[in-house]
Amino acid sequence: MLAFPLLFLLAQAPAPPVATPEPTPRPTPNGPVVVLETSMGNVKIGLHQDKTPRTVKNFLNYVRMGHFDGTVFHRVIPGFMVQGGGFLPDMTERKETLMPPVVNEARLGASAGLRNSRGTVAMARTNDPNSAQSQFFVNVKDNHRLDFGIGGAGYAVFGEVLEGMDVVDRIVAVPTGTKGMHQNVPLKPVLINRARELPAPKPAAKP
Repeated sequence: MLAFPLLFLLAQAPAPPVATPEPTPRPTPNGPVVVLETSMGNVKIGLHQDKTPRTVKNFLNYVRMGHFDGTVFHRVIPGFMVQGGGFLPDMTERKETLMPPVVNEARLGASAGLRNSRGTVAMARTNDPNSAQSQFFVNVKDNHRLDFGIGGAGYAVFGEVLEGMDVVDRIVAVPTGTKGMHQNVPLKPVLINRARELPAPKPAAKP
């Protein structure tokens, strides 16, 4: 007679919790660091030189030649991203220092765990997967639909904001409008006054 109540209680007992798998660690940039000195504050970006080497080399070449200095964040979309690196305040394209397009390393980066997550920096391009030149964007939310295999050829992530994401959040919130053929343009230009590469840290002295 006691067996039935016991079985009933066991049947009603909650199932043991299922262990939740640990999320894949987000890759940490281990390459050079670049600071964008903008009109709204500084943004420090660490580069994934070991994961998307051609893309990082391309970006650093533009930094070192001064291509980004005096350009603007010309496309700003809340809940999506901020894009810059190609236009001057009057919305003319800076062409005199453009280099040939870089091969799309979105697949290579994705295989190393890079995703278009909030705070990451990726190359902008046209519908041609291998058309990226100087323009880049900072994701202000997780935009995983832009990853390789989800968004087709994908958009190559090559860096991550180390400091200054609050600056990026202020940039994405500025009022925007249409200028000529361009939409989502800040009404007051948000300048990249200067882009500079920080000196590499000195190796630790041996004991």
